[in-house]
Amino acid sequence: MVELEVIRLDKWLWVARFFKTRKLAAEAISGGKVHVNGQRTKPGKEVKIGATLSISKDNYRWDITITAINGQRRSAKEAVLLYQESADSLAKREQQIIKNREQRELFDFSGRDHKPNKKERRLIHQFKQG
Repeated sequence: MVELEVIRLDKWLWVARFFKTRKLAAEAISGGKVHVNGQRTKPGKEVKIGATLSISKDNYRWDITITAINGQRRSAKEAVLLYQESADSLAKREQQIIKNREQRELFDFSGRDHKPNKKERRLIHQFKQG
């Protein structure tokens, strides 16, 4: 395996499994969801080992430092080795996960929203007309 020194930011985010595709990574970067060393950047920005990233995705936030660069997308176990998350960031994210879980339990909706069946549609029409 050849050790890379620099890699495009969008490709690194894809390799590190923060985003499913490079296009999604590029859109997040362009939308200001990813900052390199505290600065807004472009998807083509080349990043090196030691760069600090701030990533916002799905109401969660990661503050990480790049520890390795890999040119190919690998398993999630290997992807975690490409960066180191700050202890403060990890604690905040875990609190957010617990908070979201509690809210889901508090506002428990039984089942997903569904399309009304024939009987339910008839009841809805009767209610609206009567």
